[in-house]
Amino acid sequence: MVLVVFLRAVNVGGHNPFRPSILAKELSEYDVVNIGAAGTFVVRKAVSPEKFRRELLNRLPFPAEVMICEGRTLASLAANDPFAGEPSGPDIVRFVSVLSKAPSRLPPIPLKVPTEGEWVVRIIGCRNRFLFGLYKRQTKTISYLNQVEKVLGIPATTRNWNTITAILKALSVPS
Repeated sequence: MVLVVFLRAVNVGGHNPFRPSILAKELSEYDVVNIGAAGTFVVRKAVSPEKFRRELLNRLPFPAEVMICEGRTLASLAANDPFAGEPSGPDIVRFVSVLSKAPSRLPPIPLKVPTEGEWVVRIIGCRNRFLFGLYKRQTKTISYLNQVEKVLGIPATTRNWNTITAILKALSVPS
């Protein structure tokens, strides 16, 4: 089973800095592909999520939250185009937040943050542990994404849809 691994809160604003490309090389026995600088990896050799999590955490110079899913799960989510009919453009970014677990309940969707006035972050859907949304490129976007996490009460890590497309390429899945 091919795994996709997401680290939470690393290489952000000087917090928990490390070199993902070097870590991927250290884990080469698992045929690990590094995707970008945010701690996103595709693990192409069959290994259990638990074993890979241990191996990964043992090599990091700091404690980290790790979210792992099967590559086929991500491919299936992408194949169903969660952004159909949604706006896009240079100032609107499509994203996926990977939750540490599926929420037991959700606020009404679409969820807009801030709740009053024009939205900066808008959650448009949720499938199991994956939130799909849009954000506008603004300086306060990260704080608004954190507000979504607080509303859910579940740790999450967010990736741009371009990162998901790169993951799909590493999985050899058309996007």
